[in-house]
Amino acid sequence: MRIATWNVNSIKQRLPRLLPWLDQRRPDVVCLQETKLADEGFRELLGAELDQRGYAAALHGEATWNGVAILSRVGLEEVVAGLPGAPGFPQPEARAVSATCGGIRVLSVYVPNGRTPGSEHYRYKLAWLASLRETIAAGPEATVVCGDMNIAPTDVDVFDPEAYVGQTHVTPTERAALAALQRLGLHDVVRERWPDQRVFTYWDYRAGMFHQDLGMRIDLVLAGTPVAGRVRAAWVDRHARKGRGPSDHAPVIIDLDEAPDGDIGPVVPPPSAPAARGGSVKLPQSR
Repeated sequence: MRIATWNVNSIKQRLPRLLPWLDQRRPDVVCLQETKLADEGFRELLGAELDQRGYAAALHGEATWNGVAILSRVGLEEVVAGLPGAPGFPQPEARAVSATCGGIRVLSVYVPNGRTPGSEHYRYKLAWLASLRETIAAGPEATVVCGDMNIAPTDVDVFDPEAYVGQTHVTPTERAALAALQRLGLHDVVRERWPDQRVFTYWDYRAGMFHQDLGMRIDLVLAGTPVAGRVRAAWVDRHARKGRGPSDHAPVIIDLDEAPDGDIGPVVPPPSAPAARGGSVKLPQSR
């Protein structure tokens, strides 16, 4: 089984990229984030195309903002939109959807950004993560949490820790919340498979960040032990971030039981630039 996760940053904008990617990579389960489309609009836009490819869809969307989905061609059962008891801002947002696919409980999540450490958005992010932890704790061991976590787990998951001082995504409190999820028995399968590799999943559109490979690893696949033990390949499809009209995120793909493309490594193709020297690059928004 091939499971993928991708923050598409608007399903409408990414449709010319998504459909060829589905045909090329042929994932069995796809978790999407930031679809930015209400459920009815999603079905009108993509329903026929997904039907032709054998995908059923579990949707939890809203117009303009947020939105998550699960596409599956290995079954789609016990669909739940949202997280039970999750906080809103001020109302609950479309940030999580779960379903059982091929015997695995799959969650597609889009964690709140947090904006500024200490802000009300930041407190909302931490409360939302606490609700996610409660949901996972109550679920089966054969669970996979896929999505844009908006947290880089460690300093090696950003191009330069100095560039992120005072920013969200890297604070000790956020990282502690992510670690609490993992203590439930979830494995960061990409990092476990490639412990020493430079690997990112997100690059800001501005300032040529992608071409300089100045990125972050914030899109994760966290798998329970029964699923993690089946992983034969775990990689970032960096090629999907290249070319015309890409998302600012690349898909993350894991292969269970067999690896059709081989154990090909963390990035495809390899980074286009060497690692930056510490302190030599500032984030675009801080310039």
